[in-house]
Amino acid sequence: MLPVNRRQFAGLGLWTLAGGALGLPPSLAAAAVADGFDPDRPLLVTGRKLRVQPVFMHTTFQKREATSWRSWSAINTPEAAAEERKRIVNELASLAGACDFPLEILPLRTVTSTDEAAQVHAVDYDVVLVYPATGARQVLLANFAPQPSRHTLIFARHQSGPLYYWYEALSTSFLKKGDPEDYAACGADNHGPVTVDDVVIDDYAEVHWRLRALYAIKNFVGHRLVALGGAQGKYDATAPQVARDRYRFQIVDVEYKDLARRLETLRVDADFQSLAEKWTDRYLAIPGTALETSRPFVAGSFTLYRIFKDWMREHGATSITINQCMGTIIRMSRTTACLALSWLNDEGYLAFCESDFVIIPPGVLLHFVAGRPVFLHNSTFPHGGLVTCAHCTAPRRLDGQRYEPARIVTHYESDYGAAPKVEMPVGQQVTFLDPEYATGRWLGFTGVIRGNPCHEICRTQQDVAIDGDWRKLLREVRDSHWMMAYGNHLAAARYAARKLGIRWVDV
Repeated sequence: MLPVNRRQFAGLGLWTLAGGALGLPPSLAAAAVADGFDPDRPLLVTGRKLRVQPVFMHTTFQKREATSWRSWSAINTPEAAAEERKRIVNELASLAGACDFPLEILPLRTVTSTDEAAQVHAVDYDVVLVYPATGARQVLLANFAPQPSRHTLIFARHQSGPLYYWYEALSTSFLKKGDPEDYAACGADNHGPVTVDDVVIDDYAEVHWRLRALYAIKNFVGHRLVALGGAQGKYDATAPQVARDRYRFQIVDVEYKDLARRLETLRVDADFQSLAEKWTDRYLAIPGTALETSRPFVAGSFTLYRIFKDWMREHGATSITINQCMGTIIRMSRTTACLALSWLNDEGYLAFCESDFVIIPPGVLLHFVAGRPVFLHNSTFPHGGLVTCAHCTAPRRLDGQRYEPARIVTHYESDYGAAPKVEMPVGQQVTFLDPEYATGRWLGFTGVIRGNPCHEICRTQQDVAIDGDWRKLLREVRDSHWMMAYGNHLAAARYAARKLGIRWVDV
């Protein structure tokens, strides 16, 4: 097993102290101990680790006179095979060190026959990563993961080391082409056949983003969320049931009467109220933070923050969403939930307003693909290649490290409470996912932040230049929500979505 990197260790360190009895992911177990507000704490990594089984496949040839006796590739002898094993082990160590998500690379297995390949699949793994230097086609196929819930990746060499025979011999005679029909039967339990998209030549960056996509799939299927006030779907009432049936989402409903009880308890808890004031001081001291609403609204938001974290811990979840967030919760909490949701996202959890299960599945997938907070927002009508994105619950730690400048103002529709107006850097590239209701058809595209206007709309708002055919959006569904993340994650999101049976559309 290869070591985790520093960021992973920050999330895993307290697992042995807190996690075993709760059955929670390591980083959430850590938060169960260190659940106070601390904006300096590294971003939590809440996903379950991806287990990768590497396999080196080769054969040994004996020289014969006056006839062809070897295949392409310099790996034809035991000595050459031993050198290649060392090379692969070193490369995998470097790959693991570069990954910022939980990854366990199992000891390298060597396969020279179909019987040895069969033994590989007795191991508990998520992905088999095959290095086919030389060997027969039936041996190669025997290395492919036999269960449809497991994944197969193939790495072949052209210029990164001794050339592999299978750099020449891989073909669509036994690999699927990756056409839409190849993924038609995919879903939560069937991630499809091995396709040309599962092949990488030389480039470990291509392996990296594929592994991150497969990590995202593992943590997307069966994702567990707390839903205050229940689940709904904006413009599509079937969305919560689709999420349960299609993606195996576990939606735990909590009632507003439970919130009322907890609010009352914390309001008369002098120690907690004192702590909330200290947390307020700490938040407002983050560089670039300007308070432009009443301070009690901010301190009151920490009561919601505490309750939301308690619910997630009690229900073994790392995500929460709120129904009736622009009415019921405001009256009960005497503030708005915007800041509490923003803080949770900045810590590494997933926290969404509106309980909209049209957009929450894309948000969960994009979060695990990107490895950083995501921003659920309303979109506007595209024009001239631009679109405005706005909502009141934006995270500030959108790159997973630094906090963007923010004015703490009121929630727009109610002109009450506290919400962040986050200023995103002009020139920042972002990725969008836009689902067509709950039909299982998602658009993916990128854009570039062009400005942070101050219109009479939700507080965090960005004008974004759309990359690609922006007019295509005019013919698509846009009147629900989009999801945004810093960076370009289209390749990994597309790869993961198709293996989940989602019909993917590029702009």
